Amino acid sequence: MTRELWSIDARDPRTVWAALVPALEGTGAAILPHPASPSGLPETVPANVAVVVETSGSTGRPKRVMLSAEALKASAAASEELLGGSGQWLLAVPAHYIAGINVLVRSHLAGTEPVMMKPNGFSAETFIAAAGELTAGRRFVSFVPVQLARLLESDDAVDILGTFSRILVGGQSIPATLLAAARARGLNVTTTYGSSETSGGCIWDGRALDGVHVRLVDDRIELAGPMLAEGYLNDPRRSAFSFREHDGTRWYRTDDVGEFVDGVLRVRGRADDMIISGGVKVSLAEVETAVRALPGHSEAVVVAAPHPEWGEAPVVVTTSAIDLDTLRQLVTAQLFAAAAPARVMLIDAIPLLGTGKPDRLALASLVLK
Repeated sequence: MTRELWSIDARDPRTVWAALVPALEGTGAAILPHPASPSGLPETVPANVAVVVETSGSTGRPKRVMLSAEALKASAAASEELLGGSGQWLLAVPAHYIAGINVLVRSHLAGTEPVMMKPNGFSAETFIAAAGELTAGRRFVSFVPVQLARLLESDDAVDILGTFSRILVGGQSIPATLLAAARARGLNVTTTYGSSETSGGCIWDGRALDGVHVRLVDDRIELAGPMLAEGYLNDPRRSAFSFREHDGTRWYRTDDVGEFVDGVLRVRGRADDMIISGGVKVSLAEVETAVRALPGHSEAVVVAAPHPEWGEAPVVVTTSAIDLDTLRQLVTAQLFAAAAPARVMLIDAIPLLGTGKPDRLALASLVLK
């Protein structure tokens, strides 16, 4: 059996909210929220699919992830349990990505009306204005790291953030210095890890939500639980590769590598971010974490570039000048010599995707010029 699939204009999140509720309850069509008119969209999807999410495509071709109402509700219920109950949400991230959809699903299950910011023009001023519309005592918000960093620059915004019961930050790795700065100012920040394929963040502060299972297979992170997607729309080959059954349990094979440290999952970076430099395996994500800990470089990005002697080497792209020798000494001390960046590229602004994530494909092309 199938159901209709509608493309929903996500530039106004209220349009997504209006279509999402009947999609979840089975009284309306399945939806694909999108900021533009997507191409190649089929008329129908499997009957149990409620929402199709198009991934950001930050490192390759975007995928269309099929999510059932049951998966989205399971994720929301587990989140609410860890939050200690329901409350009112402020939507500060785009409604066509899973983090935004989750805010709306949680609001629906809680029976509360979310306050919705428009996806463009995020600033301390627009955040403060939107937060002023919240009416509940318990309030929550979800950010990407760059949004939180921007708000920490405003004392007024920090005062408002202090009234939130919980602040979720995910979508990409959060610099340790940013997390420490937020917590030092008394903000209740929780880091989240997950993807569209897991109905959003299912690992909070390195620990799995209720019902979620985590394992490492050759260092690759695999996740299981009721929040898993049905697969990829019209892409059975990719679905079969990413979603696999083992001993009666269906697992999602992520693109990330990780490790457990005292029972807490530590995400080391993407599997395709691992390079071999001078015969040594180097994680670009770990180099990036070390660089971002430096004052003024919290948004720096590390990408790979060919090297005539080592094969490949890390290159730091940043908006603030830094001495290369000093940087190499720092990374060598924190990691090892092969991880030291070969060069620094200074640019005016880091190109971003709609989610606020760095456009790594654009940066990788830039360092090759």
